[in-house]
Amino acid sequence: MKIYDNSRLRNIAVLGHSGCGKTNLIEAIAYTSSLTNKIPRPTDKVNMTYSMGLIPVEYNDYKYNLLDTPGYFDFSGEVISSLSASDAAIIVVDATTDIQVGTEKSLELTESVPKIMFINKIDNEKARYKDTLGMLREKYGNKVVPMIIPIYKDKQFVKLHNIFENMDGLDGEFKDEAMSVKEALMELIAETDDEILDKYFSGEELSPEDIQKGLISGIQRGDIIPVICGSTVNNVGTIEILETVSKYLEPKYSDEASDFKGMIFKTIVDPFIGKMSYLKVTQGEVSKDTDIFNINKDLKEKISNLYTMKNNELIEMNKVKCGDIAIVTKVNSFQTGDTLSFKKVDNTINELSFPKPQIYFAITPKNKGDEEKVGAALNKIAEEDPTINWYRNSETKQALIGGQGELHINTIKNKIKDKFGVDVELDDLKVAYRETIRGSSDVQGKHKKQSGGHGQYGDVKIKFERSKNDFEFAEAIFGGSVPKQYIPAVEKGLKDSMLKGVLAGFPVTNIKATLYDGSYHDVDSSEMAFKMAASAAFKKGIEEAHPILLEPIMKLKIIIPEEYMGDVMGDINKRRGKILGMEPDDKGKQVIYAQAPQAETFKYAIDLRSMTQGRGYFEMELERYEEVPQQIAQRIISEANSK
Repeated sequence: MKIYDNSRLRNIAVLGHSGCGKTNLIEAIAYTSSLTNKIPRPTDKVNMTYSMGLIPVEYNDYKYNLLDTPGYFDFSGEVISSLSASDAAIIVVDATTDIQVGTEKSLELTESVPKIMFINKIDNEKARYKDTLGMLREKYGNKVVPMIIPIYKDKQFVKLHNIFENMDGLDGEFKDEAMSVKEALMELIAETDDEILDKYFSGEELSPEDIQKGLISGIQRGDIIPVICGSTVNNVGTIEILETVSKYLEPKYSDEASDFKGMIFKTIVDPFIGKMSYLKVTQGEVSKDTDIFNINKDLKEKISNLYTMKNNELIEMNKVKCGDIAIVTKVNSFQTGDTLSFKKVDNTINELSFPKPQIYFAITPKNKGDEEKVGAALNKIAEEDPTINWYRNSETKQALIGGQGELHINTIKNKIKDKFGVDVELDDLKVAYRETIRGSSDVQGKHKKQSGGHGQYGDVKIKFERSKNDFEFAEAIFGGSVPKQYIPAVEKGLKDSMLKGVLAGFPVTNIKATLYDGSYHDVDSSEMAFKMAASAAFKKGIEEAHPILLEPIMKLKIIIPEEYMGDVMGDINKRRGKILGMEPDDKGKQVIYAQAPQAETFKYAIDLRSMTQGRGYFEMELERYEEVPQQIAQRIISEANSK
């Protein structure tokens, strides 16, 4: 594959709802460009895309780096990575259905990205091209405008027509439609430039140069979203897509003569090749066997090899120019979002922003002793996918893995087995309950043991009360009733006892203990004896101070379309939650601020997706701990003690 200047490079992310034909479109383009000799068919089995794919194709002296993205919501991180390296996007829309959630999400994610829309399956007997176009324009405005329209005869698809071409051969209905569409597009083009606008209003015909200039500007600013239509399974519309992308989607890059700079936008750990890092060159050029600096890690690294892809195989490149994408192998420091430069000190390229996990599961190896293998596998998978988070909860003793949904988590589970050879199981999370006291107490704890030789003796009197802090220890000893050398042992005994409360064995928090009296024995007293005495006092003191159970309360920020407000708010109330407030966001959605017990939110991602047909999402973090209602607390305590 030859080296291209950036004026001949186009990096295009392909987005859309699952099943709309994204991968088929890329296969049809590959066929059109003679990269493959097979065109996709309806009977072909299409493997679901769960990760980004790079498919470079060459056509008419242009190179198109096509980035295939997953259509499932769970893999939005792959879409974000792809868009960070893209000059523009193609959003594939299914003409046989209503506007799908994936289409809406694609348009949200590409709000600041130049794009075209491809209405697919127009030759299908269930196709409703005009309805689909109408729904798109109703939802997203008149900036969605056709450039290529389908011509039908007796409800059968015949051909495509470019609205800028001669209309003499069109029947009345389609000629009127083409003229109407052209007029709407011309108006949008005129609005991109004052000079063109003056021509348009004076009745002067716009030149091809005016049209191209206006389309490039309008698409770049997001004021024009051209619509092309076709059929991936019959290779209709693919040439029109390639010509539109090359002619009207012009990327802007820094001077090619500048020093090299680039960004790692995706990493993959391949079991055979090792680490593969996808590099977008944003400035200058880079050759293989070149030393560069990883600005984020403050490390000097060597790029030994540069590759591109061809039919799923790595093809070596000697050099990569500004605007192009390459794959770098076996550089372990590279991570998604890292900026690379010839300079040791340089500004980083814009940081990528990924969604926080929506759902967590506990993950355990099926075979004891595989814990370290699971941890190593999760670390490598988290490098590939920044939307994953995993950590060990010290209170519940569970390893927790968070992702964007059940499918996402199950895909990780399968990857751990297939890539790293470790079988794991997924379980529900345990709630990190805690215990505290509502009242106060004044107790004595004594440890006395005599069994020949030196005995054991420790005696303490301690007052317990509620505290705003996790733990406060104070001493008010007079007259040396407890020698100073034993006071740290008393504090240590109390801290150790706090690990397991008297109600159900959960950690104890928010207590103050004041040591104010006690007694000792010159021979039999020791640090251990006073530690044991403090433990006895703790158990007795907490029991007498009205112990209660606490649960974590989560703060939620829920973003949904307005039509789902009633259902979502009602659901929060059913979860023992409270609505704190609401406000509109800048994308026409509603933001609900709420709080709810953690025990009621573990599967909230699944329920919210169901309530909003996939259109809602949320963020959640720990707010505070609060007393569990008595009836629920009794059940939790009973279950914990029975185990």
